[in-house]
Amino acid sequence: MNQLKPPACAAACLLALAAAGVQAQSACSSDGQARPVALLERFINADCESCWGAAHTPKPGRGELALDWVVPGSRGEHAPLSAVAIREAQERLEALGRAVPARAQASRHKAEAGAYRLRVAQGPPFGGYVGTSIELKPGHGGPWQAWLLLVETLPAGTEGSPVERNLVRNVLQLTWDEKTPRSEGRPGSLFESRPMNIPPGANPRHLRVVGWIEDARGRLRGLAQSRCALGAAKG
Repeated sequence: MNQLKPPACAAACLLALAAAGVQAQSACSSDGQARPVALLERFINADCESCWGAAHTPKPGRGELALDWVVPGSRGEHAPLSAVAIREAQERLEALGRAVPARAQASRHKAEAGAYRLRVAQGPPFGGYVGTSIELKPGHGGPWQAWLLLVETLPAGTEGSPVERNLVRNVLQLTWDEKTPRSEGRPGSLFESRPMNIPPGANPRHLRVVGWIEDARGRLRGLAQSRCALGAAKG
């Protein structure tokens, strides 16, 4: 998934920070953050330059988390929004059973009630990468499809957008089931930590992580998001 292998030393440092739960930067995890109750996914075809600033762009409701995916267009790297398009956007549409929109479309999903606690965390940017982690407690049931996204939060008005954007920059998709090895030091949890590369043009100060899990029927069973304190990430 849209990741490059960082140098061994950098990878070790990033993973150590992620595995430690980013204790030195507790504001860069989902701890203490309001848990979203629904997900709004907005998809834009990279060919449609005007879609980014469209006045009718759907807005999130109360407790709803909005994500913005830019799907590669038919014009390839010549598409107006190609610089922020990622192939995982098309993979996400396929997972939802939807076709690539000619312009833009939105999809809403409400989280099912459950006793599952999801945690996401991130470390500071280092060498063009960010250490990230996702953890599910209790780590049973499933099988689960886990999604961990590196997003760039852009305020309303950025490049003419009428709404705040959480632009998806990198994606990690996991399958967790009864055969998945449990992490040492985290009894009863399902846990994964990975370094994610920071794409060219992304502002490290605006990056955070979003995660969710889906059950075998594709139902949303848990959502979590990090929110870094101002200045926690330096770029």
